[in-house]
Amino acid sequence: MPPRFHVAEPMLAGVELSLPPGAARHVQVLRLQPGDPLTLFNGEGGEWQAEVVRMGRSDVAVRLNAHIPVDRELPIHVTLALGMPANERMDALVEKATELGVAAIQPLMTERSVLRLSGERADRKQAHWQGVAAAAAEQCGRTRVPLIAPVRSLADWLRGQPPAAGRRFVLSLRTPEPLQAEAGGALTFLSGPEGGLSEAEEAAAAASGFAPASLGPRVLRADTAPLAVLAHLGLSSGA
Repeated sequence: MPPRFHVAEPMLAGVELSLPPGAARHVQVLRLQPGDPLTLFNGEGGEWQAEVVRMGRSDVAVRLNAHIPVDRELPIHVTLALGMPANERMDALVEKATELGVAAIQPLMTERSVLRLSGERADRKQAHWQGVAAAAAEQCGRTRVPLIAPVRSLADWLRGQPPAAGRRFVLSLRTPEPLQAEAGGALTFLSGPEGGLSEAEEAAAAASGFAPASLGPRVLRADTAPLAVLAHLGLSSGA
């Protein structure tokens, strides 16, 4: 199978383009040569058959051949709004959520958040997580890269929610109501950090149209619960 890379540029059959530095380094490491095939996608749908046409010291030029209208996305737009877990768990969460088909991730700071970000540090983390999502999309065969939104506080994010924006759920240990979310349309899931959301935060989410939902009697980690939701939706939709 040819190596596969995300290149965020317009693509047209017959056009030559230079690979971005990360992809170019990967091609160099793989010791590809002119004429060798590879697969590119830019996140606008489908993917492109391409071939190496020129190898430089640090740059690689490729030619686009044919567009393949393949679709490996979930038949539903899923947004995860996450109280960011600490340490490296957010990296793993972005990676696995991408593999499971998430469309967008909103990193949040909540009352019980251990990880708190602002300013340039928040911007760097957002860019880093966007790169993690792109790499995961390359690996798993997705043709679109999830959007990683700028870090916001939960209160600020809830204030900006439009009145009608698809179905919304807040994952809660305080409700016996099991999650009942059928595939179709747009879905948003709010999930807390280590320690969960406070009672006041869940009440604020409910006031913004989020229905409380349970994932069962066991207490799932902050980086497990949203992935369980995505796995459920993927299996129920057959995608």
